[in-house]
Amino acid sequence: MSHKHDDSPQTASAAAQPAPNHHASHPGFSGAGGLVVALSFLFGRTEAAQLAIRLADLQRGERLVDVGCGPGVAVRQARIAGAEVIGVDPAPVMLRVARARWRSGSAVDWRLGAAEKLPVADGWADVVWSLSTVHHWADIGAGLAETHRVLAPGGRLVVLERRIGDPGARGTAGHGWTAEQAESFAEHCRRQGFARAEVGVHRGRGPILSVVAWR
Repeated sequence: MSHKHDDSPQTASAAAQPAPNHHASHPGFSGAGGLVVALSFLFGRTEAAQLAIRLADLQRGERLVDVGCGPGVAVRQARIAGAEVIGVDPAPVMLRVARARWRSGSAVDWRLGAAEKLPVADGWADVVWSLSTVHHWADIGAGLAETHRVLAPGGRLVVLERRIGDPGARGTAGHGWTAEQAESFAEHCRRQGFARAEVGVHRGRGPILSVVAWR
């Protein structure tokens, strides 16, 4: 796995790149179709969760909020690592699947909510992560303001997105970020008061882009 970090100031041209939440108009998951998607999300997501744990330097006993937790695969990995976790998702069907799938495991606090209005107390979290979901956020500024609010001083935000070549692609091919969108999101983090934000490129089953920001 290779890593590339860039914390240099953003140029005006980078800021003008397509928005990191280019699928903000997605209607959300619900009904029978949402259930099928939720069940499919139970597979093939452990690698991304392990990458997020490493990037966050998640320690046993720390508190984590998973924004857009889906059916809870990454939440489960964080619990195995010893974290106390709140899983937040705007889709009730995702939370129903999460509760059913992990009911025999360690207790997790599953909460209905969205990035723009997190049901979490001020300064509660050591880590907030959002894995393959920022491209759906309704409002980047509001989501980052909420993330900043719930993080304790020194807390870390970790965002992962699949690297894509065309932000205008339709269907699943467009679910992810271009490199320019990752840089744009990092600049949004800086504007929202994060001390620094770094962009990374990672190799696994496919290229993954990360942004790690420190409160």
